[in-house]
Amino acid sequence: MKREQIRNFVIISHVDHGKSTLADRLLEITKTVDKNRLKPQYLDMLELERERGVTIKMAPVRMFWKSFIFNLIDTPGHADFAYEVSRALKAVEGAVLLVDATTGVQAQTIAHLNLARKTCLSLIPVINKIDLPLANIERATKEISELGFDPKEILQISAKTGQNVNHLLEAIISHFPSPLGSINQPLKALVFDSFYDLYKGVVTYVRVYEGKVRPNDQIKLLSAGLEAKVLEVGHFQPELTPSFELVAGEIGYLKTDLRDPQKIRIGDTITLFNCSDTISPIPGYQEPKPMVFATIYPLTGKDFGKLKNALLQLKLNDASLTFAPESSPVFGSGFKCGFLGVFHLEITKERLERDYQLNLVITQPTVDIKMLDNVYYEPYVRLEIVSPLHHLGKIMDLAKQHRGEFESMKYLNQQIILTYRIPLSEIVIDFYEQLKSVSSGYASMDYQFIGYQKANLTPLEIIVAGEKAEPLCQIVPKDKALEIGRRLIKKLAQLLPRQLFEINLQAAVGGKIIARENIPPLRKNVTAPLYGGDVTRKKKLLEKQKLGKKKLKKLGRVEIPNDLFLQLLKR
Repeated sequence: MKREQIRNFVIISHVDHGKSTLADRLLEITKTVDKNRLKPQYLDMLELERERGVTIKMAPVRMFWKSFIFNLIDTPGHADFAYEVSRALKAVEGAVLLVDATTGVQAQTIAHLNLARKTCLSLIPVINKIDLPLANIERATKEISELGFDPKEILQISAKTGQNVNHLLEAIISHFPSPLGSINQPLKALVFDSFYDLYKGVVTYVRVYEGKVRPNDQIKLLSAGLEAKVLEVGHFQPELTPSFELVAGEIGYLKTDLRDPQKIRIGDTITLFNCSDTISPIPGYQEPKPMVFATIYPLTGKDFGKLKNALLQLKLNDASLTFAPESSPVFGSGFKCGFLGVFHLEITKERLERDYQLNLVITQPTVDIKMLDNVYYEPYVRLEIVSPLHHLGKIMDLAKQHRGEFESMKYLNQQIILTYRIPLSEIVIDFYEQLKSVSSGYASMDYQFIGYQKANLTPLEIIVAGEKAEPLCQIVPKDKALEIGRRLIKKLAQLLPRQLFEINLQAAVGGKIIARENIPPLRKNVTAPLYGGDVTRKKKLLEKQKLGKKKLKKLGRVEIPNDLFLQLLKR
């Protein structure tokens, strides 16, 4: 197959705008997957993706249509997995920008569009779900055209029914360029993803820019400085399908004799070992910056090694995950992990528990607050909210409650785009849910880290049964400490299981108690075996029970349930 007949592209959009459904139709029309085998969200291979109805991992697939090869990479739409999108964009020449006809342009539509334009990709704007009764094609067309597209270029399709999807395939052939590169040059390939196979070791996803690679070739990973032998090469159809070689312009996979997950780095450049001195690394690949941090502990100390191996294998498949060892006097040894958001944290927790059969304790998520010369500095982000105009007042009130500083407002047909400068800690927990609530579900948001800013913060201590609960302590805005302390203690009183003794819960700032709740003890009916008789016998048993509870209160320890920290986030 000639390089001129290859088209490499991604589908990008806001979450739930129909990327996975469009990928299903493309698989069906190109006969890549037999219709009897095809099921909804076919490329979403993780069980979690199917359960939640959201794409978590990018998924490449190779298709044939009218003597052309289509290398598609389906990408996630959720803001927490934007790094998956940025990696996919580096491996292709074109992007299909998908917009839901019922909701129009949303925050992630704009964010992904900006990423694609920075990567200098060719773009095809597409309006999806035109078959739905609530579809407003005219409004969606106006909004897309205001993003810099000619209305005549905008395609209208229904990924569900397949209407006009053939026209999209024709547009991909005519509009997207074929990949550059020569098969006669030394090998130059980009690692854009990888995963660990229990039997085959590390499997690496690559985009070949120059040259070719075959089984038994000796290759070198330039950034890692490692040499390896290629055991197998192949394509995604969509299952891993071995082939004779991978050549310039193609997207495929490599299996090597490397079995250590720590040795493969996303964004590394692969070349042949005997050419490594003359090849420079492929530029422009940025390491992701974690936004949210939480410490993960195994429920039992013997699982520490198992947790470490699980994180190493997971990082191979999720380059945005970071972790470093940490110990606690309460929970023992664990790992402080960095995530792109709370949803990313929840998905990682579920994958660790399901795929690696681990029982975990996860601490309260926090952001990276710095302290210099006794002054706190907290991370700030530029927040962009897209919403219908009539929700403007409620959204501005919400942003103000969360210490947002207004920057600008733009109009997008019947919608507005609000831009705020806001502390990251104010939006990573439940801001999105509150935004959906005040906008009747219509508003969407995206944010970008912009730096650190001086802040008036104070440590908030949580005391459980007379002992400081270190994992629950946090640094909060001084003017909101009372509100946060009361809310946290009240929630704790609802979530902590009752004991045979009374549990005192307290929140303190600077040694001063600002909130308190008591969890009453469980009561055993010690007088049940008595039948009548002198009342003093009952009083004696009750007094004995009272003394026992008093002793337990002094000696008893409260075990904090392993799922309590994430439950505390839900208001």
